[in-house]
Amino acid sequence: MEWELDKSRPICPQICEKLCVMIANSEIKPNERLLSVREVAVNAGVNPNTVQKAFELLEQKGLIYSVRSSGWFIEAEVGAVAKETVDNMVYERTKEYFEGLKKLGKTNAEIKAYIKEWNE
Repeated sequence: MEWELDKSRPICPQICEKLCVMIANSEIKPNERLLSVREVAVNAGVNPNTVQKAFELLEQKGLIYSVRSSGWFIEAEVGAVAKETVDNMVYERTKEYFEGLKKLGKTNAEIKAYIKEWNE
């Protein structure tokens, strides 16, 4: 698992996002065991407490579960939840992007022209 973390954004949500995308894209299968908190922390170059918090957030969303002494696993019926989570992430990032364009003084018409140009 390759970790490219953006230092300008909080790390915990990025870990959640990465794992959600992997789940939604079936890179990690239902009931599959995740790497341990320490292994993810070492691979991502972050504090284990940050990874633990990310795993707990994903557990609250119903994407993963823990088994005492065995680790963290992907929930069996997770496809729809993971897709919805990824869709929400896309929506939030898109919203932030468009809000940023408006702060730069771009009008809706200019933004629509950019979108049309990129879609050609």
